[in-house]
Amino acid sequence: MTMYDKIDELFQRKLKIELGGGDDRIAAQHNRGKLTARERIDLLLDEGTFVELNSFIQHRASNFGMDKVEAPGEGVVTGYGKIHGRLVYVFAQDFTVFGGALGEMHAKKIAKIMDLAAQNGAPIIGLNDSGGARIQEGVVSLDGYGHIFYRNAIYSGVIPQISVILGPCAGGAVYSPAITDFVFMVEKTSQMFITGPKVIETVTGEKITAESLGGAKVHSSISGNSHFSAESEPEVLEQVRRLVAFLPQNNNELPPASEKILSDDWREDLAELVPVEGTKVYDVRKVIEQILDHGDFMEVQRDFAKNIVIGFGRIDGHSVGIIANQPKVMAGGLDINSSDKLARFIRFCDCFNIPLITFEDVTGFFPGVNQEHGGIIRHGAKILYAYSEATVPKITVILRKAFGGAYVALNSKAIGADIVYAWPNAEIAVMGPEGAANIIFAKEIEQSDNPAATRAEKIAEYRDMFANPYVAAANGMVDDVIDPRDTRKKLKESLEMLRNKKESRPSKKHGNIPL
Repeated sequence: MTMYDKIDELFQRKLKIELGGGDDRIAAQHNRGKLTARERIDLLLDEGTFVELNSFIQHRASNFGMDKVEAPGEGVVTGYGKIHGRLVYVFAQDFTVFGGALGEMHAKKIAKIMDLAAQNGAPIIGLNDSGGARIQEGVVSLDGYGHIFYRNAIYSGVIPQISVILGPCAGGAVYSPAITDFVFMVEKTSQMFITGPKVIETVTGEKITAESLGGAKVHSSISGNSHFSAESEPEVLEQVRRLVAFLPQNNNELPPASEKILSDDWREDLAELVPVEGTKVYDVRKVIEQILDHGDFMEVQRDFAKNIVIGFGRIDGHSVGIIANQPKVMAGGLDINSSDKLARFIRFCDCFNIPLITFEDVTGFFPGVNQEHGGIIRHGAKILYAYSEATVPKITVILRKAFGGAYVALNSKAIGADIVYAWPNAEIAVMGPEGAANIIFAKEIEQSDNPAATRAEKIAEYRDMFANPYVAAANGMVDDVIDPRDTRKKLKESLEMLRNKKESRPSKKHGNIPL
């Protein structure tokens, strides 16, 4: 036998592994409207950059006839490649082999690629498409999940971790995506749930489809477990590529910078976009788009807790995290879900050196028995904690209203804002002028010959005295009152000034955020 015979054998073995479950199962995967693991990797990574690792790993199970069953690639493809020329690590579960079920060696492949990603300081992207634990292997499959969860936790805040759900993800398998930074889903294809429809019907009697229980729309709009979704796999994978472009490789690096913008031709007059009257609504996204380079804004969790808008963009070529109240929904007030959404985004940006810009127009924390009983105190406190804890550059622009505890919570100077700007129409006060006047001047209004006229007079008096940016500026709580048309210019200047910001905190193991 010659070396060429050995080489031929090598190629035959690799070809078998690359075929996964074989032509019939690949065809079945395509008939479901799904791509194979390798097709997904090819779409995700720059062309020709994927390098596969550990392709020859095999399972060691022997029970239930498993000693006679082959599992090419062990049901998962792992390796590394590039996105926009930058290193990333990836694993893609292969549904054509054992339905992508996770066993001992399958988990070992994933854990090894996660370790490599952390050791080399690059993002890890998981393409999930699995029927769950490989029950033929018993408890060792559950142990495999534990090794993955552990790495998700200890590498959190060290390297970006992204989960893409491209099929079923059930039982214990859902907890790995839940720990990662971002979750992507495909409409009508992806599902996530702890217990499936059949178990739920058996235990509770409730009947529900897999899509209605844990589909992309459910997790994008109701549970908040998904951050991004799209109609097809190619669209979702393109979204992943777009997200990665905003992020650094790891917690010791700054995000990549693009070319500086020489012209602001895309911009409109910001002074025309926000009504001066506090009761009139507008879409804060239009303000954001006038601030960011080319109006390019990648919104996160667009359909969940719509009263808060979060996402990524660039100013002068540098990545920034954007946070904004949305007056179109609940008057931009803060509730339980928006508090969770906001706090986690702040902490992600702080982990990975992404400056935070907050556009504030808030009436307060949303009132109601359901909110109070649901723990709005605990959830709202997460915002205060996250902003206070963050050491990245933090800038606030008060667009209109900034009332009560919500004003303090949304990156005020008191909890660590580096710069606070206010537009000249801003109202900064303990509460709105109408409510304040009704309390402070209650007796005068009641005893007046014309209560309505007196109330209007007292509201105007309170507004002139307190509900304007100049009182706060006089007390150092606002650094400058600016022309709305200068907002982008002021933010560019401030971000450049804060580029090398360093801030140390008391030594501790970690804080205890109110969860």
